[in-house]
Amino acid sequence: MKELPKIAVVGGTGALGSGLAFRWARAGYTVAIGSRDAEKGKLAAESLLSRLPQAKVSGADNKEAAAQADIIVLTVPFAHHDATLEEIAPFADGKIVVDTTVPLVPPKVSRVQLSADWPVAKKAQSLLGEKVRVVSAFHNVAAAHLQQEESHDDGDVLVYGNNLDARTSVIELVEATGLRGWHAGSIDNSVVSEALTSVLIFINKKYKIDGAGIRITGLSEGDDD
Repeated sequence: MKELPKIAVVGGTGALGSGLAFRWARAGYTVAIGSRDAEKGKLAAESLLSRLPQAKVSGADNKEAAAQADIIVLTVPFAHHDATLEEIAPFADGKIVVDTTVPLVPPKVSRVQLSADWPVAKKAQSLLGEKVRVVSAFHNVAAAHLQQEESHDDGDVLVYGNNLDARTSVIELVEATGLRGWHAGSIDNSVVSEALTSVLIFINKKYKIDGAGIRITGLSEGDDD
């Protein structure tokens, strides 16, 4: 039986991070929930253990969580993106770092605001260096849905990165959450999903939808992803 990688969810006390931690812990992964405040990370782990008493979950500060993981998942707000990458960089060499960051600029979060920092995941690759395999994913998933016991029709997850093996590993993580992942090309393509989040926020508001997502069509039954 294949040994599951250890996952650090950096910034894991927020809605997306705690939702992903729940899904992966439920699937049998060892999960470290990181926070800028170690005590908050430990409290988040205790909360998750109250739902999944047999889960392999711990809480720590972001550095400690990153140090003990095989795969680091970044789930912090855009405002903390660069600072958090600098914090975990010493512990990221040789690892996969999954960047879920969407560059929303309040208060106009339903409007795409392109800048020189886009795609954010490409900037992450530049900041972390060639020894780190950055993969971009989970931008268009409703965080609140991940917290729930039963899976909703949450849509698909587009997965971007310059390394095929790293993308494949992250697609396995996507499938462990109960969602469906798709290879979507190089890290440059991540700008599509990063921008699409603002569009989905607009759609949610306009049509009063609780977490709109995307779905890739055209795949016949029995075809490979």
